[in-house]
Amino acid sequence: MLISLERLAERGMVPRERVDSLDSRDGPVDYERVMREKMPLLEESADWFLRHAPEQAHARFNRFIAQASWWLEDYVLFEALRRRNQQRSWNTWPRELSHRAPQAMAELRAELHDELNRSRFLQFAFFEQWRALHLYCRHRGVKIIGDVAIFVSYDSADVWTHPDIFRLDAETLEPECVAGVPPDAFSETGQRWGNPLYRWAELRQHGYDWWVKRMSWSLQSCDVIRLDHFRGFQQYWEIPNSEPTAVHGRWVDGPGEDLFRVLRERLGALPFIAEDLGIITADVSELRERLHMPGMRVLQFGFGNPGAHIYLPHRYERNTIVYTGTHDNDTAVGWWQNCAEHERKFAGALLGNGYDGIHWSMVRLAQSSTANFCVVPLQDVLGLGSEARMNTPSSSSGNWSWRYQPGALTSELAQKLAVLAEVTDREPCFDLTDHSVAGENFAA
Repeated sequence: MLISLERLAERGMVPRERVDSLDSRDGPVDYERVMREKMPLLEESADWFLRHAPEQAHARFNRFIAQASWWLEDYVLFEALRRRNQQRSWNTWPRELSHRAPQAMAELRAELHDELNRSRFLQFAFFEQWRALHLYCRHRGVKIIGDVAIFVSYDSADVWTHPDIFRLDAETLEPECVAGVPPDAFSETGQRWGNPLYRWAELRQHGYDWWVKRMSWSLQSCDVIRLDHFRGFQQYWEIPNSEPTAVHGRWVDGPGEDLFRVLRERLGALPFIAEDLGIITADVSELRERLHMPGMRVLQFGFGNPGAHIYLPHRYERNTIVYTGTHDNDTAVGWWQNCAEHERKFAGALLGNGYDGIHWSMVRLAQSSTANFCVVPLQDVLGLGSEARMNTPSSSSGNWSWRYQPGALTSELAQKLAVLAEVTDREPCFDLTDHSVAGENFAA
């Protein structure tokens, strides 16, 4: 859904008039409509490319297949089998498919040859466009932060392809235990995420090869990687799969520094951000510090009680990334309008009333902090309310649909950000492997 039809039309892969005839709308993304109207055009472009593309384009396509084969071949087969099995989870497929019987896999690859090739093309089209954008950004001093979750979905090509590295029952292939977090002040039953857990000993025996490939590919697509749920690399909450909640779980040691030692040996410098929000123990902080990774601080979290003051600038260490809010938070304006009275009192005492809105007061506080790095979501630059919130955790609908409107990015806003960046000594480029650099400013 992120492939640009306009870019495909420029290369003659889809008729320009077909693209122009689509009913373009502003406002939130309607994913069902996008899928319904866009997929037929993408499939047509795949058919055109595979039959008529010039030799040079086919050479690029074949190079991509060779580079991505370690994940691509199993992924396109997995997607084809999902379609054939009415999108049911892979563990409910016929046994020869769920257990990947070699003869069945070979027969299916031959039978589904054309369908798999169309899926390969769609991945090629996306990554070619993305990497062109990435290169364009690099030439202009703009770097991209990506996100890698520690865990993956059970119903995924990863788990279907590599059941040996996940804690699965050998016969049923269902998870023996799943990931989550224990009960806390926000949830009496904790959070049962349901992701399968790793067999870290098995991964270690093979030099963490799956993780090395995963991180290498991510670093080809982005400049900096945010490691979601960083604390799970030190210790993770293990929940028996039979348990309906996260209450009856236990802490289990993760791979710790050993994984990152191997990643550094294989990949070189690791431009990682540790997502260390929530209840973090001393050993997790010590691991992050040994790895020289910046941790995260979110201003919105800092006004609840004295224990939350670690999220306020007077408590920051230099190697930190401060956010006014993340994709999981309400916008600054929405937070201000909906926060508890005591939070508004404390925030008002520190931020003042703000002549240009509470969002700019928070932006200035973040930018002027001692944190090396600063992230300001675009919604906070634009001063938008809860209607522009990107994601509400635990909500299954209405997320990731906000997009900014034409004309929203003005020269006045750019100048205001530029002057603020200059006066707070935040340079326009950054290197997470150089901890002596001046403060930086990311636009999310």
